[in-house]
Amino acid sequence: MAQFEAYFTMAESQVPAEVVDKTINNFTELDASGDKRTMTKMARRLGKEQPALLQYAAQFRDKHGDAVGEAAVFYGTLVWAMFDENVGKCPRLTVANIAAAEVEVEEQIKKVDGVEEKAVHERTAEELVSRQPHIYSKLTELIEEDVREDAMKEETAEIIYPPTQVILEAFDAAIEGRRPGEKIGPVVKAKKIGRNEQCPCGSGKKYKRCCGR
Repeated sequence: MAQFEAYFTMAESQVPAEVVDKTINNFTELDASGDKRTMTKMARRLGKEQPALLQYAAQFRDKHGDAVGEAAVFYGTLVWAMFDENVGKCPRLTVANIAAAEVEVEEQIKKVDGVEEKAVHERTAEELVSRQPHIYSKLTELIEEDVREDAMKEETAEIIYPPTQVILEAFDAAIEGRRPGEKIGPVVKAKKIGRNEQCPCGSGKKYKRCCGR
């Protein structure tokens, strides 16, 4: 375990601005291209490497509906992609990683005076932001823009921003070694997804009506 914890350094843990921007550009280009094959490949990899993340994000679809669920999965995927771009391959988050991160985020935000009176994208804590300033800067920018341009309802943003911060904290802690995740071993051939099976991207839709189209 100690060897795995030392595998990543603190310098690697903090994602630089250029990596954040590169990830955003990659997502933007992928969305514009409509490249279903690449989207499916990413969804399969995420489903295989980070099942706990997808399960955590997908629960918001069950509680709040498809729009909220899709937003939660998207932002969770975006955070994963930023860390993954930086370190090569993120450790696999566990249910325990995410639960501990949830407690940490809640405790830090509770310390902020008048946090509920702030705009949604400002509802975070300085201690959390200091760990990943560039990711937080981009997230606040994206959420503020989505709400302002009606791409996402403010109520949706209120629901999905806390779990997005939880996923961010979980990866940061796992990579830095505060709360290590599971090391991901050699890649093995993924099981073929049936067209009537649930899509691995976490949308809740059948594969044929989502990334398999």
